[in-house]
Amino acid sequence: MEENNSAFEKFHLDDTDYETRLTKAFRNRKFYTVPDDRKIFSMIPGTIVEIVVKAGKKVKKGDLVMLLDAMKMKNRVAAPFDGVISKIHVTVGTTVAKNILLFEMK
Repeated sequence: MEENNSAFEKFHLDDTDYETRLTKAFRNRKFYTVPDDRKIFSMIPGTIVEIVVKAGKKVKKGDLVMLLDAMKMKNRVAAPFDGVISKIHVTVGTTVAKNILLFEMK
């Protein structure tokens, strides 16, 4: 059970004053950060079976960067835009969960 020893918080919204007690979960929440489009994350869990490009290589939107084996299927991980692969964070054989950083582009 959550401790409820905090004082009331006051705030003003749309010409109205409010008072509320903020929960511990709310106070400890993770704040939203704007996603960095240059960082490409895994979309599903699986194993990296092939990496086609190396860091420093220029790629065009849709070019194959690596293959991710998931549920007995080879999933293509493609470049989302034209650019240069700046860093690859995985190696062949790496098992990744969903939302693991695979590579970065610039």
